[in-house]
Amino acid sequence: MNHSLKLFTVTALASALAACGGSGGGDSGSTGTASFNLTDAAVDSVQEVNLTIVGLELQPADGERISFEVNNPENLQNINLLDLQDGAVETLLADQELPSGSYEWIRLKLGDESTFSVIDDNGGTNDLFVPSGNQRGLQTSGFVVPAGGSANFTIDFDVRKSLINPPGLNSYLLKPVLRLVDNAEVGTIKGTIGQTLLATCDNANAYAGGVYIFEGTDVTPDDLGSENEPLVVAPVDTEIGEYDYTAAFLPAGDYTVAYTCDMDERQDAEGNMIDENLDFTSGVNAEVIKGEETTVDLTAAD
Repeated sequence: MNHSLKLFTVTALASALAACGGSGGGDSGSTGTASFNLTDAAVDSVQEVNLTIVGLELQPADGERISFEVNNPENLQNINLLDLQDGAVETLLADQELPSGSYEWIRLKLGDESTFSVIDDNGGTNDLFVPSGNQRGLQTSGFVVPAGGSANFTIDFDVRKSLINPPGLNSYLLKPVLRLVDNAEVGTIKGTIGQTLLATCDNANAYAGGVYIFEGTDVTPDDLGSENEPLVVAPVDTEIGEYDYTAAFLPAGDYTVAYTCDMDERQDAEGNMIDENLDFTSGVNAEVIKGEETTVDLTAAD
């Protein structure tokens, strides 16, 4: 899908951020620099997911919270998370000097919920609610800023796992699932889906399926909500006339890659995904190496 960035980008946010708050913890007053980017693990069930981000908060393990807020609130507008798929990123902070040491979390501070929305596949506009979003924002795990050094991180916002559409309601809930990764420790798996494999799908023209990436080798593929659910799901992209996929920002290590063209749409009464029996191809083992792309082409059902 051809999505355009909604008037406001996080790059603009980065240029408007101003630090305030405590000096934070670290090693005897030493500092380092850190950069933070935002990306979205790809999703194909909606056209847009729009949020308003007004700043960042960082919590040192030993020190006062550090805040970054937007100087020009009149320019605040929405960002469509689905513009940040297939490895695309926006910069939140670039080479920001910070107290060195361990941090408990970084949090994205959200704006007025009345500006949040989801554009569904039919083009309809739906309200988007983030429980406790105004108080807690979107919070990740911890990280370390090296003394006298630099670090580069990416916040991977997994919209597929986060977005809930309760049955019977014309609105969505966002229960955020975020991964914070060190860019020096990640790589990418990408590849194509062969025509022989696509021929086994009854609805390949309408829905090209998804590639499920599981941590570890020889994993039995299963759906979201299962005991061994995938780390990420990469929708198959058909925009350039080929059936390909990209799963970016994967920590270096071993993975199992499998494909299905079944749709994972079964939900419980609260809209949470329920594990169901999807038909997967046999898993293919792959190794992710830091800073490299691993190609896994899926060509046959077995």
